Amino acid sequence: QDKEKLEICKLNDPPSAETVKDMIKYARNVIEEFRRAKHYKYILCLTLTSLVELLEICELSLDKMGAVFEDSNVYMLHMMYQAMGVCLYMQDWEAALCYGQKIIRPYSKHYPSYSLNVASMWLKLGRLYMALKNRMAGVKALKRAIAIMEVAHGKDHPYISEIKKELEDH
Repeated sequence: QDKEKLEICKLNDPPSAETVKDMIKYARNVIEEFRRAKHYKYILCLTLTSLVELLEICELSLDKMGAVFEDSNVYMLHMMYQAMGVCLYMQDWEAALCYGQKIIRPYSKHYPSYSLNVASMWLKLGRLYMALKNRMAGVKALKRAIAIMEVAHGKDHPYISEIKKELEDH
C-alpha cells in the first residue's frame, strides 16, 4: 500500500523524481512546523486569530502539496486531518465535514477493515451530519462506526452503548 499512500497526481507531464522528493521534504517540514505552531498556540490559549493562522498553514500547504500529491497521499491526509481538527475547534461544522468527507475514503483504503482510526472518522462524520441536520447521512455514518467498533471493542463496550444512545436521542 505504500504506493497508494504516497500517490502523486496523474498528469500528462508527471513531476520529476526531484520535484516529488522536494515536496516530501516540504510536507515533512510543514507538518513539523504545524505541530510546533499548534503546541505554541495551545500554550498561549488558542484565540480565533491563532486558529485562523493554523488553518491557513493547512490550506496553503494543501494547495502547494496538491500540485504534486493526490488527496489520498498520507501527507495530504495528515494536513486535511489537522485542518478538520482546527475547524472542529472553531465550531465550523461545514468546513470540518468537507475535510472529513475527503479523508474517509483514503482512510478506509489505507487502514485495516476494523481500524479504530476509520471508526473514529465515521463517528466524527456522523456527529457532524447530525449537527448539520442531515439525519440520514448521520445515522449511516454512526452505524458504520458502530460496526467497526463492535469488532474492535466487542459488542458490549460502553462506547458503543453511548453511540447507540445518541442515535436513539436524535
